[in-house]
Amino acid sequence: MEEISSPQDSGAPFGSRLPVEKIAEGIAKVRQEIKKTIVGQDEMIELMLVGLLSKGHILLEGVPGIAKTLTSKLFAKSIHTGFSRIQFTPDLMPADVLGTSVFKSGEFEFKKGPIFSNVILIDEINRAPAKTQSAMFEVMEERQVTMDGVTYPMEAPFMVLATQNPIDSEGTYRLPEAQMDRFLFKIHLGLPNLEEEILILQNRGSETESEPKVTPVLSGEEVIQFQNWTSEIRVEEKLLQYIATIVVKTRSHASIYAGASPRASLAIFRASQAMAAMDGRDFVLPDDIKRAAIPAMRHRIILNPEKEMEGVSADLILEGIIQSIEIPR
Repeated sequence: MEEISSPQDSGAPFGSRLPVEKIAEGIAKVRQEIKKTIVGQDEMIELMLVGLLSKGHILLEGVPGIAKTLTSKLFAKSIHTGFSRIQFTPDLMPADVLGTSVFKSGEFEFKKGPIFSNVILIDEINRAPAKTQSAMFEVMEERQVTMDGVTYPMEAPFMVLATQNPIDSEGTYRLPEAQMDRFLFKIHLGLPNLEEEILILQNRGSETESEPKVTPVLSGEEVIQFQNWTSEIRVEEKLLQYIATIVVKTRSHASIYAGASPRASLAIFRASQAMAAMDGRDFVLPDDIKRAAIPAMRHRIILNPEKEMEGVSADLILEGIIQSIEIPR
C-alpha cells in the first residue's frame, strides 16, 4: 500500500510517514511493565492498550481473583497521569462519583468528585443502582460533567476501566444498554492454566507487599500524541465496507434480537487503527478488523431468548457472521 499522508497538524516529525514506530515502542514499554507482575492475560493487556490508543473505555468481566483490578491499577500507574479508583456499591450516589456543590464563603462552589482524573478504575460497576449508572452517560461519551448548568470538561487523556463479576447476582444491577454501548470493548477473562498458575506462585507466592511497584514509562503528553497519530492511520475504502458489512449483518441475523449500533462500527474502526499502530504499521489490515470485531460487539448485541436459553454465546454468533463475509483483498 502507498504511504499515508498525515495532515500538518498531526505532529508527525518524519515527513509524510506517521511515526508508528514510536507508538509501538511506547506501548511495548507499558506492556513490559505490566508483564513484570501479571502472568498470562495477554489478550486483556493488549485490548486495554488498544483502548488507550483509541480513546476508548474498557469493561472487564471475569470471576474474582484473576487480577482484573490489579492489572487495571498497574496499567494506570505505568502512565504518568492522574489515577482514581471508585468502588461501586448499592448505596453509591451520583454526587459520590461526579462531585457536588458546597456552600462556602457565601456562595456555592463545585467540589469535583473522583471521576475527575485521567485513568478511572471502577470496581464492580454493576453494583451501583440505575441512578448512579445514568450519571456516567455524559462523562463517558462526551468527556464532560454538567452540574448546576455549568459544564466541566475532563482533562485528556481520559479513560474508564470498569470491572464486573458475571457469576455474582446478589446486590448487582444490570448495566443499561446505553451505558454498555459506551464501552469500546468488553473483555472476557478466563482462569489461568496449570503452567500460568505455577508461575503466579513462583512470582508472587513469597511477596509481603500488598501491591507491586510500577514505574511510569509514558507521560500523559505522549499518550495524547500517540492517540492523535493513531487516528491518522490509513483505512482503505474496501476495509470501511468490510467493517460496515459485519455490523449491518448483526441487524438481520436470525439469532440476534437487537443488532449492533453505528457506534460499533466506529469502535471497530478506531480499534483496528490502534492495532495497526501497535504492530508498527501506518495502515489497517483485514486481520486488525477481525481481531477488533468480537470484543467491540459482544456487548452491543442482544440474542434471541431461545438462543440465550440454549446457552449460545454472542461470540459464537459473531464469529459465524465474520466467517461468512468475504475478506477484502
